[in-house]
Amino acid sequence: MKIKQVLFTVSISAVTALLVMVGFSKWSKNNNSYAGQQNGTLPSNYKYAGFLDGTPPPGGAIDFTIPAAAATPAVVHIKTKTNAKQINNNLPKIRPNNPFSDFFDDDMMQQFFGQRNNVVPEQRASGSGVIISEDGYIVTNNHVVEKADELLVTLSNKKTYKAKVIGTDPSYDLAVIKVEAAGLPFLVYGNSDDAKIGQWVLAIGYPLNLETTVTAGIVSAKSRSLGLNKDKAGNRAGGVESFIQTDAAVNMGNSGGALITTDGKLIGINSAIASPTGYYSGYSYAIPVNIVKKVVDDLIKFGTVQRGFLGVQFVNASDLSEEEKKRAGVPASAEGIYAQEVPTDGGAYAAGIRKGDVLKKINDVEIQTGAEMQEQISRYKPGDKVIVKYLRNGRENTTTVILKNKSGNFDVVKTDATLDALGGEFVTLDAKKAKEYGIAGGVVVKKINTSGGALNDQTRMKDGFVILKVNEVDVKSVDDLKKQIGTTKNITISGFYPGYDGVYEYPLSLDAE
Repeated sequence: MKIKQVLFTVSISAVTALLVMVGFSKWSKNNNSYAGQQNGTLPSNYKYAGFLDGTPPPGGAIDFTIPAAAATPAVVHIKTKTNAKQINNNLPKIRPNNPFSDFFDDDMMQQFFGQRNNVVPEQRASGSGVIISEDGYIVTNNHVVEKADELLVTLSNKKTYKAKVIGTDPSYDLAVIKVEAAGLPFLVYGNSDDAKIGQWVLAIGYPLNLETTVTAGIVSAKSRSLGLNKDKAGNRAGGVESFIQTDAAVNMGNSGGALITTDGKLIGINSAIASPTGYYSGYSYAIPVNIVKKVVDDLIKFGTVQRGFLGVQFVNASDLSEEEKKRAGVPASAEGIYAQEVPTDGGAYAAGIRKGDVLKKINDVEIQTGAEMQEQISRYKPGDKVIVKYLRNGRENTTTVILKNKSGNFDVVKTDATLDALGGEFVTLDAKKAKEYGIAGGVVVKKINTSGGALNDQTRMKDGFVILKVNEVDVKSVDDLKKQIGTTKNITISGFYPGYDGVYEYPLSLDAE
């Protein structure tokens, strides 16, 4: 009888253990990302599996030693080097001409009053990063690695690797880099939606060029927008921000490091501080991991973020004055997102949303600020459907919006390495304008990216420049431009500024190494 009871007990224990393992595997698959790397197998740095089944870690309710021990091996020190660069100082000559130009030509003017080229010295900087897969993928901030020519990654065990950039996106201030290694410790993704105001969190990184540093604080706010992020063209309107605000001490060098929960899971990437001095003054800000996962996956798979757009120009309804609400027919107590404009080529318009509507929920998640709405939309790609609840004339409506990309369609956005190297927005010169200028054709530099690229880093070129030649070969379209700059790493761009005298030349090096 006793033997039967023992066998029965052993059987129950075995079945229970199997169910727990299966349950955890399914949970991990649903809650973790990056192409199957985070597939439920805990890395060696997680020695206490009790973290992930709700079992409190030993040492009391507020004991940070175990999560710190689990996370620090997966947070790395990133050191960057930006090579010295020569900046071309050619500037457009504005009419009327400089009064000295009647006596001296441009070259002689440069000899007397300044050199044609300036040299920006070599620069070094450092930040932090988080390993997210055992084969060496690391997530960090875009501002940590942008413009860097060399990246060195040092682990907490002092091992150092050269790293390469996989993809970056300034709109989210996120980047993915990679080292060639195997069996690395990595952090398990948490769920930033579950973060509660008042809960304990730890910030881990390499501030002020120090070794691994751990600080503790609480989540003091969510969905904060600071107006820091800009898109590739330098426009703040294209930035995506919905920060987790904490009072964990973060300083220069912490950027790209981990914000973790007390059970050792990654819930954010530390990105910014609010400070009048440049050093920690009480608040720090992290990008929620639920945004990070989507961006990381896109950068690894496509090289660029597949960003879905709702198609609404908006303000927070709470920011409208009583008079503005009355004039727009919006209830005085209305909270949500007020649609100022709804472009006809966007997904929102096609779904029936119109100017003056107040958006209340995205997929049943209440939204009261633009940051909260961006956080929800940023998880989806063009072609995905989201359910939007909105208010019109005091009545609540529900519709399904199919998100589009920035170009107004559902296509996969691909990176263009050649134009990305230049760093700008380019359009083929209109035939009518070409005739007006007396030329056969050209390419207009519509916008130079202030966040990086050869035009921004190596020249003083201004928006509106018309490219006529690359290495003395005529360029009449954007396709011509791509073809010519793809043939060699050293190029000279020739062209003019409408309304200005002369042809200007800009020598560039597109060496990506």
